[in-house]
Amino acid sequence: MSERIDVALIGAGIMSATLATMLQQLEPEWDIRIYERLSDVALESSNPWNNAGTGHAALCELNYTPERADGTIDITNAVKVNEQFQVSRQFWAYLVNEGTLPEPTAFLNSTPHMSFVWGEANVAYLRKRYDALKDHPLFAGMEYSEDAAQIRRWAPLLLPGRAKSQPIAATYMASGTDVDFGALTRLLVDGFIDNGGRLEVEHTVRGLTKLKDGAWRIKLRHEIGETPLQVEARFVFVGAGGHALPLLQKSRIPEIRGFGGFPISGEWLRSDDPEVVAKHLAKVYGKASVGAPPMSVPHLDTRVVDGQASLLFGPYAGFSPKFLKTGSWFDLFGSIRLHNIVPMLQVGLRNFDLVKYLVGELLASREDRLDALREFYPNAKGDDWYKMVAGQRVQVIKNDPEKGGVLQFGTEVVAAADGSIAGLLGASPGASTAAPIMLELLQRCFPDRMAAWTPTITRMVPTYGGTVSESPETADRVLGETAAALAIAR
Repeated sequence: MSERIDVALIGAGIMSATLATMLQQLEPEWDIRIYERLSDVALESSNPWNNAGTGHAALCELNYTPERADGTIDITNAVKVNEQFQVSRQFWAYLVNEGTLPEPTAFLNSTPHMSFVWGEANVAYLRKRYDALKDHPLFAGMEYSEDAAQIRRWAPLLLPGRAKSQPIAATYMASGTDVDFGALTRLLVDGFIDNGGRLEVEHTVRGLTKLKDGAWRIKLRHEIGETPLQVEARFVFVGAGGHALPLLQKSRIPEIRGFGGFPISGEWLRSDDPEVVAKHLAKVYGKASVGAPPMSVPHLDTRVVDGQASLLFGPYAGFSPKFLKTGSWFDLFGSIRLHNIVPMLQVGLRNFDLVKYLVGELLASREDRLDALREFYPNAKGDDWYKMVAGQRVQVIKNDPEKGGVLQFGTEVVAAADGSIAGLLGASPGASTAAPIMLELLQRCFPDRMAAWTPTITRMVPTYGGTVSESPETADRVLGETAAALAIAR
């Protein structure tokens, strides 16, 4: 006999932790359980050393503001990403005010966000980007400079050793943040357990079967002793990072047909040298190389993990067929189906620049990588930096009815028509937008409950159903309230 529960969440990362916390607020009597294959939470994509920790709000990420053919700057995606991050900020602020989350500095720190470019064409682009964003309510306070002295005050490592004749420009947002998503995940899961939820670690999902009454039978294996188990759940969320694709394929829901995944691995250069770290307090993003995926945009970042500051530079992209760092070398090949092989081949043929970029990254030597670092930090010394392996990301391949196979660089909720199971595919901005993504999932999977849930959701996210930037006054109020609650710069 299988035990029947209300909700099963597969994977103990930031997405499952966020959804579990929301559902407990909405339905405190439900039996909700998280099943994790590894020995603890947040050991894969949510681990702080497996991601950049950027509170992605499009303050500095240039890939969110492409230049149109007519030379104007499209800020549509930047505004969308910023709005999403403001939802996450409101949710975190609510949990802090309610006491569910402790002192916010345990997972969140003010860290200015900067864009930095060199070369006349790039300077002209950044100037236009600044002009397009500076009057928008969500980007109020953005500063711009082409003055070397000012840029050096913002980020002292960027200027010494650079040719004085080189055109440079930077934007600066004091309200940027560094997020330890590993710590946030642990804190959310701790609160979830304190409120009656259950976390089952070292439990691997082996199968998903739809039952006649609409529930799902989940076959599990307890890795200690390899004991087989099973549980039945009325709703299943697959928040297993790169492994979400094969798990959703196991469910055989029609909605996963045509989806494939392209795994991209990465590495960082990291410095813990106190003298170097003390001279840089910012997340500084540059422009991506031609063909580079958005997640490989180069950046020099302050990271604060367990109260200790370090610097990261990268990420340097690579290729591995694994869908997780702890995954199998057969993950990519095992995900190929008759319904997704054509879209995957089409993506390979249409993205030659990406293939060329990845090959170049794979062939790069340590000195090549240090040279890339020195484009940002000209006086960088190789002995101050060491290599770290970053997290594994699986980019979504989707079958578009008109275009065929397309490679997507975002996140996508895949849900069954009856709302009984859903999963999340994709990568950046990912963790930063966990709260709005989970609200979207609730709307899609529980439409009959949304009317009853709306008052509680509105307490968690006051702008739910609207936008933060609907007026300058609303933006100013919401940004101020969340900044105060989260102890970050306004």
